[in-house]
Amino acid sequence: MFRKILVAIDGSEPADHALDVAIDEAEVRNAEVHVVYVVESGLFSSLPMDNTLEIIYSVLQKEGEEILESARKKADAKRVLLTTHLRQGHAGSQIVSLAKDLGVDLIVLGSYGKSGVDRLLLGSVTDYVVQNSPITTMVVRS
Repeated sequence: MFRKILVAIDGSEPADHALDVAIDEAEVRNAEVHVVYVVESGLFSSLPMDNTLEIIYSVLQKEGEEILESARKKADAKRVLLTTHLRQGHAGSQIVSLAKDLGVDLIVLGSYGKSGVDRLLLGSVTDYVVQNSPITTMVVRS
């Protein structure tokens, strides 16, 4: 049933748990996993780009690369095929767009991400994906 799984991660505990679930599903179903980390560049879109913003963006991108590499190691340990994707923009729309582009069968997300504000509800990115994606979406609770 599920042959291609996309999981969005951001380094938070719920996202790590979602990654574990996605890898376990892939292992059982002999599926491939795609992992995406989105640098939320939309947060800076209304600010003038200067050296400070370039440094912040660079730090966020490096953090994403490290988180994706950690995901790769988890998948390798279970012999699951994993491909990483680093995107920038609005996280929800980037996840939905990538899922469509890849033709995935399942999107796996944590119930909320890093932001404390997101914990008030389901999580703004998770909510966006659930509301806007035509692809089956699994929300993993921590």
